[in-house]
Amino acid sequence: MNSSPNSLALTMKDAAKLVGVDYRTIKLGIESGTIPTVQLGPRRMIPRAGLLRAFGVDA
Repeated sequence: MNSSPNSLALTMKDAAKLVGVDYRTIKLGIESGTIPTVQLGPRRMIPRAGLLRAFGVDA
């Protein structure tokens, strides 16, 4: 969905690619509350800054 390298909100698949982990790792992080999400219309998206903070990267 988001092909822009600067997208502010990411799908789980794009988030996994960005940080170099498996899709299931992102899903587990969301379920545990470690990775934040926001509801944008019908989709649950991951804010880029929150994802990077969860992985210890300064955004």
